[in-house]
Parts: sequence; structure tokens; C-alpha cells
Amino acid sequence: MTSERPLFIPVILGTTRQGRMSLPAAKLVSQELGKLGGIETEFIDIAQMPLPTSDAGEAIKDAKFAASMDRADALIIVAPEYNHGYCGLLKHVLDSCLKEYIHKAVGIVGVSAGAFGGARVIENLLPVLRELGLVTIFWDVNFSTVQKVFDANGALLDSAYPRRIEKFLKELIWMAKTLRYGREHVALD
Repeated sequence: MTSERPLFIPVILGTTRQGRMSLPAAKLVSQELGKLGGIETEFIDIAQMPLPTSDAGEAIKDAKFAASMDRADALIIVAPEYNHGYCGLLKHVLDSCLKEYIHKAVGIVGVSAGAFGGARVIENLLPVLRELGLVTIFWDVNFSTVQKVFDANGALLDSAYPRRIEKFLKELIWMAKTLRYGREHVALD
């Protein structure tokens, strides 16, 4: 991959809540991604985005976010589970782009204070991401009982996570390369 341009894979933290335990999880995934050669990344925290609620969809499109989605070869969405679902503002942000997502890979990282590690948030995001034109990979990362995975300062307490993230990233990168080749070389007849 050294002779071709790097893959661009932003990591989106999909919550705006105060005291969110998904922040250390998102930072860990972003750090692990940043260690890989041939990858460029950007950390996008939706809590830092201007999110007008006076309209919806492409009418609220943020130019910086849209440019990142357009440039992206793949996305990683870190989403905490809130009562079996995801943050409404994450959906609001995702819906602001459409054509920017077509035929691009996406991986989901679920975060939960409970035992299921965000499995239900992942289940709920899958049809939305598919409708947006994204191609979901079949590996996820699940942070179960996240309050036991990181200490109060966000330091990792469970050494199994870097291996899990590595497996997830390998699949995402393979899919990103494959889909980029397709977007650039295979005509959609």
C-alpha cells in the first residue's frame, strides 16, 4: 500500500452527552487506527459540531463534515447505546450527507454500561447506514460494561481490546481498499 495514496478513515464519536464513557473508547480506536501505515484519520466529535435543529437532512449540512465524508474511504462510528438505541443527534448529523457515503465502508463500535456492549445500538444503526449507501463490515467492536474497561482518567484497563480493534480494523481496511478500487475502476451500469 506504500505506493498508493493513503486511505482516509475518520472516526466519528456519535454522542453529545456530558460524562460520556464512549469518549475513551473512541480515542482508543482512533489511536489504534493512527498507528497503522497508509492510513490518515480524523477524530470527529459531534458534540463539537454546529448542529442546527431548525431544519434537517442536507439543509443543515456542515461543509467541513461533508468534505470529510466525501474524502473518506471508510468511516468508523463509535456509538453508545441509549435504551437500545443511538443518539438522535448522531442520526441528525448522518442524515446531513447522502452522496458522500455511497459505496464506502463503515465499521461500528458499540459502547454500553451493560453486558451487551452496544450490540443493540449496532443492530439499530445497520439499516440506517445501509439506507445511506454505506457498506457495513461484519466485525464490530463492543465495549461492554465500559466503566470497567477504562479508569476515571480514560486509561485502558482491559488489554484484550487492542487485539479486538486490530481484527476490526483489518476487515475495515480490506473493505475500504476494495470499495475504493470499485468506485474508481468499475462503472455502475
